[in-house]
Amino acid sequence: MRQIFILSAVFSLIAIAVISTFWSVFLWAYIIVLPLVLTGIYDMTQTKHTLWRNFPLMARWRWIMEALRVPMHQYFIEPETGGAPTNRMFRSVVYQRSKKHLDTLPLGTKIDVYRIGYEWMDHSLSALRESEIKEDLRVLIGGSDCQQPYNASLLNISAMSFGALSQNAILALNGGAKIDNFAHNTGEGSISPYHLEPGGDLIWQIGTGYFGCRTRDGHFSDELFKQKANLSNVKMIEIKLSQGAKPGHGGILPASKNTPEIAKIRHIEPYVQVDSPPTHSAFSTPIEMMHFIKKCRDLSGGKPIGFKLCVGRRSEFVAICKAMVETGIKPDFITVDGGEGGTGAAPLEYSNSVGVPLRDALAFVVDCLMGFDLKKEIKVIVSGKIITGFHLIKNLALGADCCNSARGMMLALGCIQSLECNKNKCPTGITTQDPRYTAGLVVADKKQRIANFHHETIQSVRELLAASGLEQTKLLNRSHIHRRVSATQTLRYDQVFPYIVTGSLLNAPYPKQFEQEMKEASANSFRAKKCFANVDGEMVCMVP
Repeated sequence: MRQIFILSAVFSLIAIAVISTFWSVFLWAYIIVLPLVLTGIYDMTQTKHTLWRNFPLMARWRWIMEALRVPMHQYFIEPETGGAPTNRMFRSVVYQRSKKHLDTLPLGTKIDVYRIGYEWMDHSLSALRESEIKEDLRVLIGGSDCQQPYNASLLNISAMSFGALSQNAILALNGGAKIDNFAHNTGEGSISPYHLEPGGDLIWQIGTGYFGCRTRDGHFSDELFKQKANLSNVKMIEIKLSQGAKPGHGGILPASKNTPEIAKIRHIEPYVQVDSPPTHSAFSTPIEMMHFIKKCRDLSGGKPIGFKLCVGRRSEFVAICKAMVETGIKPDFITVDGGEGGTGAAPLEYSNSVGVPLRDALAFVVDCLMGFDLKKEIKVIVSGKIITGFHLIKNLALGADCCNSARGMMLALGCIQSLECNKNKCPTGITTQDPRYTAGLVVADKKQRIANFHHETIQSVRELLAASGLEQTKLLNRSHIHRRVSATQTLRYDQVFPYIVTGSLLNAPYPKQFEQEMKEASANSFRAKKCFANVDGEMVCMVP
């Protein structure tokens, strides 16, 4: 009996173990397989995705691979000189300089120096020591009517608003500007407490929505403008006509992003969608624009007033210059934004196909100002994919006085180019208002990186000037930069963008490249005159 009992117990234990094992397998199969079966049934019955209906469950791999495509390409496939909108080579140098790590290259360039479009600068056999560079690489901005000129750095932070960027990102950017003594453009979202707290210099940008200085119905408010324009942090005021990322396209602040905090800063009602119009309501003609500039200068106590634009129809800028000559009122600076400029969110057509690229636009603006003999009083600032010292040098040689950078500063903040700016899911906490992500951006660390990036980039400009044998940036000109235009031909910038004679647009005959624009432009209208040839072959122009 005892043996039978022992055998029965053993068989019972074996049976229990087998049942338990199979039950465990069954349970895990239930947990794993059942959701897949239910998903497959859903795929077969839904009506929005053809692939899901025809290939239930398996077709979902396509969506998974689509989600992984961008990060997989960036980390495992793209070459050092590839990647868009900013290639890995430039991203790397920003990271290195912001952390003050080694930023030199081993074994030479990875760029194809024989490709069309390759550019380089002259060096000199009479190169200088860095100590022989006589200027502090700053520029005084303010014309004859300006009472409080501003001594700006050659490199400053381009326009990015609070709301588009997180509060920690704004605090770090302005903190970095304070540390290394350069300027921070507020963007058209107005001046937030996070712009003011660190104490860095500000360029207050005013867009068509007049955020921060608007009446209840969205028009310009003299009183609110005067209050903010006279803040000690505000060094210059910039009137935004258009931006490179989406010129001629008014901005939209969705109701979901219009929080009470943002609404208070912008002087709007919270939780309602706010559409910025594509044009200003404070002026409608070039002459009216000049008088608006004078009003802003008077209300600000004589601070530098300028405007920002992405060049479109050339005759419109000529019309603005004609208005300057006619009224005698001139801005203190003009910011030229290239059509390649970026933003958190813009329609594809605008990002890719609207607006004149930066260097073409810069050369035109500088030539136009020279032609009307205005350049001596108006400084030109540029923005558009400016990251390295050579980028600054190229634009200074074309005629710019200083540069703004948005991408470079964002990369210095820690941007990894995840391309999530328009989804409020930026993993680095820069272009999001989600506290889950913004908490990871440590202001004390990132503001020092911003300062480091600025300092090292300006230092690279100093080194390039010394290598060229130039003691000052004002000695740079278009003859110092070369561009390959074919497999066998190169041209200097002064051949690609030939200078015009100073004052040559004040009286006819005009330079050939400006003849059409001079006929079309009127100081009384932004719209170009309609010009056509009559029966006798003479050009006749009608005011719109």
